[in-house]
Amino acid sequence: MSMLLSETVLFLMFLGIFAGTLAGLLGIGGGIIIVPALLWFYESGNVIPKDQTMQFALATSLATICFTSITSVHAHNKRGAVLWTTVLKLSPGIIIGALLGTYLARLLSSEFLVIFFGVFLLIVSLQMGLGAQPASSRNLPGWFGTSFIGLFIGVISALVGVGGGTLTVPFLTWCNAPVRSAIASSSAVGFFIAVAGAVGYAVDEHSTNVSFSSGYVYWPAVAGIVTTSLIFAPLGARLAHTIPVKLLKSLFSIFSAIIGIKLIMQSYPSVNTEVLIIHLHQVYNALHSYLFDLILSLGITK
Repeated sequence: MSMLLSETVLFLMFLGIFAGTLAGLLGIGGGIIIVPALLWFYESGNVIPKDQTMQFALATSLATICFTSITSVHAHNKRGAVLWTTVLKLSPGIIIGALLGTYLARLLSSEFLVIFFGVFLLIVSLQMGLGAQPASSRNLPGWFGTSFIGLFIGVISALVGVGGGTLTVPFLTWCNAPVRSAIASSSAVGFFIAVAGAVGYAVDEHSTNVSFSSGYVYWPAVAGIVTTSLIFAPLGARLAHTIPVKLLKSLFSIFSAIIGIKLIMQSYPSVNTEVLIIHLHQVYNALHSYLFDLILSLGITK
């Protein structure tokens, strides 16, 4: 039992290192890493009910972001990069949207949420791989329009357990915000998403009673991840100035696509009859092969 506990703690701490470093390095937030890792962790154990594993993964991910986003916001704010007026305009919609997202997650099955997250990963992979950003073409909408956009960002973010950076940064860039300010402001928005989402999941009375949890938030996992992610997120930010981030984004894009396809294949209800799954297998194998070839070439050419 003590060996199993030690392995669990080490896994969660290593997950915090990996997620924190990538969050600081690529500015993607830790949820994209934490959610699929926790899903596997919960499904391989017997603590979390199998029909609620995804809800617990989403909730726990948002709870960890509550803590890690504080350090990120503090660092960006010291440089005066956070557009607080914009953040405040987005916040009402963000908070309502995140709470609404947690309510929807309660109504949806864990299998559907896994597929939804898999599709989200594929979109993120495409966006990151192509370096797609909308052209700056207009100013920020008024309070009502900005709140409505915040509502959308909050709902989607709560349903996939992330801080919303993949949605907030493109929106702010489209509204003529400088890229650095968009990233900094996204970190602040992510804090509001994480707090509202974590609270929404924590107060849910329909979740199964699991020891050391509040609603769908499993606190031992939160503690294990936050212990190291708080330390390694600033390290990742410093590494961003010394290693080729563009290449790492390409690698992470392929990695995200592989994970997304794998989640969809595992959860699709008609896996043995749908032609779509055959194509997904082909794409998955191709990406998997390409990823290892790329890593091998990097090892040879440095």
